[in-house]
Amino acid sequence: NNKAVRDPSDHAAQRAYFAALPKVELHRHFEGALRLSSLVEIARTYRLDVPAYSAEGLRPHVQMTPDSPRTPQHFLAKFAVLRQFYRDPETIQRLVREVIEDAAADNIRHLELRFTPKALAQSSRLSFRDVIACLCEGAAQAQRALPISVRLIVSLNRHESVQEGAQAVYAALDFMDRGIVALDLGGQEAGFSAEPFRGLFAEARQAGLQVIAHAGEWAGAQSVRYAIEQLGAVRIGHGVRILEDASAVALARERQVVFEICPSSNVYSGICGSLAEHPLPQLYAHGLRLTLNTDDPLLCAIALSDELYAAFTQLQCSLAALRQMALTAAQAAFLPPAERAALAAQIAVAYDG
Repeated sequence: NNKAVRDPSDHAAQRAYFAALPKVELHRHFEGALRLSSLVEIARTYRLDVPAYSAEGLRPHVQMTPDSPRTPQHFLAKFAVLRQFYRDPETIQRLVREVIEDAAADNIRHLELRFTPKALAQSSRLSFRDVIACLCEGAAQAQRALPISVRLIVSLNRHESVQEGAQAVYAALDFMDRGIVALDLGGQEAGFSAEPFRGLFAEARQAGLQVIAHAGEWAGAQSVRYAIEQLGAVRIGHGVRILEDASAVALARERQVVFEICPSSNVYSGICGSLAEHPLPQLYAHGLRLTLNTDDPLLCAIALSDELYAAFTQLQCSLAALRQMALTAAQAAFLPPAERAALAAQIAVAYDG
């Protein structure tokens, strides 16, 4: 119960409290959530051209370490290394199952997992269609075995080809009855406009996919405004730099846009100098709809429980604020209304216990 959280000196009790809470995560990248132990195994099995075949040797190439430079370039470079590991359908399905197992072990009851078809197709030589089928199958297997619901989000990179992005989206439309719910835009935000993707996102919306986008992470508030007004994004990944423009904040409030906040990730990619400086409290004070997320549990070496604990202890987020963010995540999930309501009820009971 939440009495455990009242004693600020009892860190073990606080961690246990947050670990036990039922959770919803809306912003987790499949490719950034893999198990290091599995990567080592895959590297050895396939004799991959990677810098090391041991966990400690491989770690700095796939995870941000205390001495990693805190820049978007170093952060994104990990994904380039990870692109080598998706060898075949069996490997991809296994990795999907493990990512979902790890989420369930952290008491995540609903996970929206995004993946980049282009990244997964590269070393496996699979078609986009086959990659998407692998994700859907792996997620279905995991859900049969675990107390978790999973939905999948197709992510395109702004710095990659729109034509290939379109092929991935058209393939994904055939899997909307197997768990694909949304289209996301990610990748290098600075220097790459979302404009070339506008038509494709409109098509996806018309076909019934939800639309979300990374924005206001490595570019300013105008990027968030564009995602909301021109792409039709109902949820924004990160969005922390929206605070640079009061009119963009007002727009997001008026449209009830939901922000997927990932504090640890923002520190590792250099958006803020330390966790204590993260703008989460200011975003909350502005009345924006926020959710807490991990972004990349492998790269950041964290679980969602750790993010909650850090928000509580280092960002001075009250339990009431964390409860509100958890309820927002349930309400913003791409699920039927009855399932969203059931999740929200489960969360409210846990926080109020």
